[in-house]
Amino acid sequence: MEENAIIPLEEEGPDNSWKVRTLVVGGVLGALVGVGAAFLLTKRAEQKGTQLAVTPAKGVQLGVMIAGLLRSILSLGED
Repeated sequence: MEENAIIPLEEEGPDNSWKVRTLVVGGVLGALVGVGAAFLLTKRAEQKGTQLAVTPAKGVQLGVMIAGLLRSILSLGED
């Protein structure tokens, strides 16, 4: 078989089904959390009577928090 050949999904076997399931569940949960966070941010802005404005400082703070969250998620697999 060629080195760059595309292997159909059926030939990968049942061992990889958990990978696909994990990616799908993670993607769906991530999308739901993202939409929920956006909803809460817009709801709070509406209650205050202002437009949503994310400053660069708040963006960096959010990025650092997300990086910490991802690091915590990655450490779940370590024993």
